[in-house]
Amino acid sequence: TMKNPMVQAASLLEKFLFLVNVRPLLAGSREEPPPAPGYYDTSCFKRGDLLEVPRTLFVHFGIYLGENRVAHLMPDILPAITGDRQQIQQVVTNKRLILGVITKTASIRVDTVEDFAYGGSILVNHMDRLFEDQVLGSEEAARRAEKLVGATAYSLLWNNCEHFVTYCRYGAPVSFQTDKFCETVKMIIRDQRSVLASMLVGLASIVCLGLAPCTTLPTIFIPFFLWMAG
Repeated sequence: TMKNPMVQAASLLEKFLFLVNVRPLLAGSREEPPPAPGYYDTSCFKRGDLLEVPRTLFVHFGIYLGENRVAHLMPDILPAITGDRQQIQQVVTNKRLILGVITKTASIRVDTVEDFAYGGSILVNHMDRLFEDQVLGSEEAARRAEKLVGATAYSLLWNNCEHFVTYCRYGAPVSFQTDKFCETVKMIIRDQRSVLASMLVGLASIVCLGLAPCTTLPTIFIPFFLWMAG
């Protein structure tokens, strides 16, 4: 039976997003220890605050719970294979994270601000301006986050760290960075010439630059399927 083109497109787009995000994650070297406690001034954070850590190609989000604790959603394979809380609570390595993305498993965990931000700069409640009167009370946001702590499903498109924090603080799971990326791709490929150009660039990358097909093939097929689905 033929699959729905939109479902195929979504699946391919999710794989492409994974390839886009995995490189900066590896560059962040989560195998190295995070900054020492006290690296961040937590006196400016309030319980229920939404924390953002901008990275090169994506943003990581969490909800501040007070006392140097942050609840955040992280892809992680361990909750699917063990119930050992002590082992799961250890800092998520690149291998655990990547396997979590591939198997679509994750956990909403509580870490220190240092473990959460990993040396990145932190923005506080930066998204409030986008939701105006939808901001829930700080205590309500924190309680929602605490209630969801534990294993959960993961999807780059439908259930990522941004969906988690927007549900907690604004009452509705939304991911602006995913939506923006999808809309940009759709806008580009509505023109058949752009589709053809994308495919040719992908093929040229394989032939001329020697790039791995697993990295460049999504640039060939994703535009085609999204164009067909649009």
